[in-house]
Amino acid sequence: MVDCVIKDWQGQDAGQATLDLKVAKEETAAHIVHRALVRQQNNARQGTASTKTRAEVRGGGRKPWRQKGTGRARAGSIRSPLWRGGGVIFGPKPRDFSVKMNRKERRLALRTAFQGRLDDMVVVQEFAEQLPRPKTKDLLDAIARWGIDPSGKILMITDEVDDNVYLSARNISNVKLIAAIHLNIYDLLAADSVVVTAAALEKIQEVYSD
Repeated sequence: MVDCVIKDWQGQDAGQATLDLKVAKEETAAHIVHRALVRQQNNARQGTASTKTRAEVRGGGRKPWRQKGTGRARAGSIRSPLWRGGGVIFGPKPRDFSVKMNRKERRLALRTAFQGRLDDMVVVQEFAEQLPRPKTKDLLDAIARWGIDPSGKILMITDEVDDNVYLSARNISNVKLIAAIHLNIYDLLAADSVVVTAAALEKIQEVYSD
């Protein structure tokens, strides 16, 4: 169980939140988080790369010249892999890169990665009402008041994605906004800083507790 300070829109302390998640043991934590990361990256691959073998390339049915007497190397088809425009040897074919991982292991890895980012995490109050209209500058100013470097990669986690918050954040190339239910290993590890609202923190503990 870990206590976290909650900051308001102005960057002042406004209370405390408790983070209580079951995480992996220290000796196995890195391994299970790595497995979950590899799984997510593999499952994101389309696997649609494809090349044609010499049997699939159009043409080449006729022998280009006779076997002997020309002084050239013997050739049986203009679609040989040795020829320009020919087939490809051992080229990629469509395949499924997906990797399976038990649900309990995935949840454990996610909780472990989330708690491992505590040193780079800032818990804030809900701030959607502070943005009655989309305003990127106001959001950047708030990020600076929360003690976060605006130039680094920032992951913002909210209970639900408010339209004005989304429109304020989408113009900032280094800020990614996600809902608590869409929490994932890659985004957690790729960010330099994590901003999570108090409501999102409760949702994470509720959804990913088992």
